[in-house]
Amino acid sequence: MPLYITIRFYEELNDFLPAEKRKRRFGTEIQPRQSVKDFVQSLGVPHTEIDLILINGNSVDFDYILKEGDDVSIYPVFESLDISDVQHLRPEPLREPKFVLDVHLGKLAKLMRLFGFDTHYEKHYDDEEIIRISVAEHRTILTRDLGILKRNIVTHGYYVRSTRAEEQITEIIKRFNLQNEIREFSRCLLCNSSLEPISKKEVEEVLPPKVKKFYNEFFICQNCRKVYWRGSHYKKMLMFVEEVKSKVQ
Repeated sequence: MPLYITIRFYEELNDFLPAEKRKRRFGTEIQPRQSVKDFVQSLGVPHTEIDLILINGNSVDFDYILKEGDDVSIYPVFESLDISDVQHLRPEPLREPKFVLDVHLGKLAKLMRLFGFDTHYEKHYDDEEIIRISVAEHRTILTRDLGILKRNIVTHGYYVRSTRAEEQITEIIKRFNLQNEIREFSRCLLCNSSLEPISKKEVEEVLPPKVKKFYNEFFICQNCRKVYWRGSHYKKMLMFVEEVKSKVQ
């Protein structure tokens, strides 16, 4: 026989719920012997976004088996509230902010590299490859696919809410507190490797005539050897960077 419980989700976890279940406590039936983790994910909320679960006022872990009459409260990551005396469910943040993005976030990947964030992205990555990279290289998964975040092996992941790259970069900087990690124009937009200064003489053979005539400062990717200079496109990107910085302070 099904069991009956009440449950409420707080703050941004409501993003994953239908309108009638947001920001309110509601009753629902569950199957016997169902863990709180499995039930919560069946409602569409990935475990990677949850930091605290209270059952009847007591902190529990994801393996807790729900019982008849349980009153459940689900909370996201706490940034300012001290919950050190209860059970955190999320792993500690990764010491170095590194990311791997799914195939839907190509524009965001370029913007993240523009801001200097270590960002893996390839159009051909499938879910298995993204998870492998995340685990092996300790990278946080950014995705628009909830399914990948529900995998048990995934420990660090985030569902990107916005659908526009210009808004997504602001969202990510705020969500991961990356304001002090910004190093604009330090990475290759194509392959993610670091850029280093290079003399004009060393690259002049590959420069377009007008670039060779009007520019003298150049940078080269340590990996793919793409050459960069501060042309008209640079001014537009710099304006965008400064605009985003003003929004995330």
